[in-house]
Amino acid sequence: MACVGVPDEERARPQRLEISIVLYLNLSRAGHDDDLSMSINYENVYNKIRAVAEQRPRRLIETVAEDVARSLLDVFKVGRVEVEVRKFILPRTRSVAVRIIREALHP
Repeated sequence: MACVGVPDEERARPQRLEISIVLYLNLSRAGHDDDLSMSINYENVYNKIRAVAEQRPRRLIETVAEDVARSLLDVFKVGRVEVEVRKFILPRTRSVAVRIIREALHP
């Protein structure tokens, strides 16, 4: 849930967003050894995404996507992230969405 929308009245109430992500990192050792410590804690990823989305009102889902991408790249040290934010607000449409791809600045 997040307060997102161009009109003030749309941002006044939280609305449901669907946020999908793809994280790019080397998990071959985790998969080969079945070793959780070599993987990523997906609950922590979920909690970070939720905290970012709920952090403050925004006018654009593009801003939500940018904020989520930046946060995931910084906190989880992944090499690349794809973030899709889907909003269910317009009549006669299932949803509207934006998808971005961002890469880490760190090596």
